[in-house]
Amino acid sequence: MAKPLRPRRSPARRRLHRLRLRLTAAYTLITVVGLACLSWLVIRTDDRARLDAEYDEMRRRASVAASLVYYEDGRIRLDGLDDEATSGTPQVLVLEARPGGDPVIVFRGRTAQFAVPAGALRAAAISAMDDEGPVRAEARDRAGEAVHVLAVPFYHDATDEVAGAAVAVGDPERGAAEHRSLVLSLVVGAGALTALAALTGHVLSARSMRPAWEALEQQERLLADAAHELRTPVAVMRGSVEVAAGAPGGLEAHLPRIRRAADRMADVVENLLTRGRLEAAVDVVRAEPLRLDQLVEEVCAELPEGGHGLESRWEESVVEADAALVRVAVRNLLDNAVRHGRGPCAPDRAELLVTVRGPEVWVADRGPGVDPARLPELMERFGSPGGGTGIGLSLVRRIAEAHRGSLTVRARPGGGAEFVLRLAPARSRRERRRGAGRTLTIRS
Repeated sequence: MAKPLRPRRSPARRRLHRLRLRLTAAYTLITVVGLACLSWLVIRTDDRARLDAEYDEMRRRASVAASLVYYEDGRIRLDGLDDEATSGTPQVLVLEARPGGDPVIVFRGRTAQFAVPAGALRAAAISAMDDEGPVRAEARDRAGEAVHVLAVPFYHDATDEVAGAAVAVGDPERGAAEHRSLVLSLVVGAGALTALAALTGHVLSARSMRPAWEALEQQERLLADAAHELRTPVAVMRGSVEVAAGAPGGLEAHLPRIRRAADRMADVVENLLTRGRLEAAVDVVRAEPLRLDQLVEEVCAELPEGGHGLESRWEESVVEADAALVRVAVRNLLDNAVRHGRGPCAPDRAELLVTVRGPEVWVADRGPGVDPARLPELMERFGSPGGGTGIGLSLVRRIAEAHRGSLTVRARPGGGAEFVLRLAPARSRRERRRGAGRTLTIRS
C-alpha cells in the first residue's frame, strides 16, 4: 500500500523554517564563543595561579635553606639543615661556589624526586649568585620530564660575599589533578550550557517568529477564502457571457444575472478585505456616537428586491461604533438570513424580521433554525453545513468583539433562528469628554 504523500511546504514557509534554524544556530554559536573565551580565561588563570603557588613554595623552602647555611672558621656548616626544612617537596639542594670553578653540590635533601642533571642546577645557582637574588628557570630531568628550578643565593658570614646558592626543584605536576578536574568540569558544564542555549534559542526563535508565522497563515487563509468565494460569481459571470454570446436575445436577457454575480463579488471582496485588516490588526476602530437604527434601515434598503419579505421594527438607538464596520456586519447578517432563512411553507421566499433595540440588532428568519451550540461550527472556514463558507458570520463576530460586544443565536418562537448582534452602548457626555480621542485597536 502506497504511503500518503505529505503536503509540500510553500516557499515562504520553507524560508521561515530556514530562518528559524539560522537564528538558533547564531544564538548557539554566540553562546559557544562566549563560553569558550570564558573557559580559556578561567583555565589560564588557574594554571598561572598554580604555577605561582608552586614557585612561592619553592622560594620559601630555598630561602629557609639559604638562611640556615652559615660559616664557622672559614668552613661551611650545614648542620642547621634539619629534616623539617629539607625533606619532602620541593627538593632542596645547596651548591657552594669554588674559586675558579663551577659551584659544587654540598647538600641534597633526603627526598630526591627528580634526577636533574648537575649542569642545570649549576646554571641556576650561577645566575642567582650573579644577580644576588632569586632566579627561576625551567629544566628537564634525565627522563626528559619538565621540572621547575629556583635558586636563592646565600652569603659568607665573614666577608658578606655571595658564597653559593640554595636550589629548590619543583614538580610541574603538583596540583595538576585539581587543574584537570577543573578543565573537565568546565568542558562538561560548557557542553551542557551549549545544549541548553541551543534549546532555548530554538524556543525563543520560534516565539520571535510567531508574528511572521501568523501573518503568513492569515495571508494563506485570505487567499484560500478569496479563491473559494470568488469561484462561484466568476463562474456565473463567465457562463452568462458565454450563453449570451450565442443566444438570440443577446446580452440584455442575462444582464440581471451578471449584475447579481458582480454584486456578490463586490460583497465578497469587501468581506475579505475587512477580514484581512481585522486579522492583521492594522485597522483602528474609531468609536463615535452612531444612530444604529438609521444605519440598519439604510442597509435594509440596499437589499436586492425579490426573494424575501422584510419586516422591520426600529427603536431610536445610539451606540459608539465604527459605522463602516457595523454596516458590513449588518449586511452579512441580512445576507445570511436571505440565503438560509427559507422555511418549508415558503421555500422560494425568506421571511425576515429586523429589530433594533438599544445596542442590539436582531435578524430573525423562518428557516430551519440553528442550535446555539453549533454557532462556533457555523463560523468555521468552509465548515458551514448550509453551503456557505462561514466567513460572513466569523467576520460579524470579529466586528462585534472589536466593539466590546458579542454575536449570539437563539431559536425563534414559531420556527427559525434569531441572530443578535450586540454593540457597546453610547457613553454619557462626561464619559465622552474624558475619553476624547480614544481609539480601539482591533486585535484578532
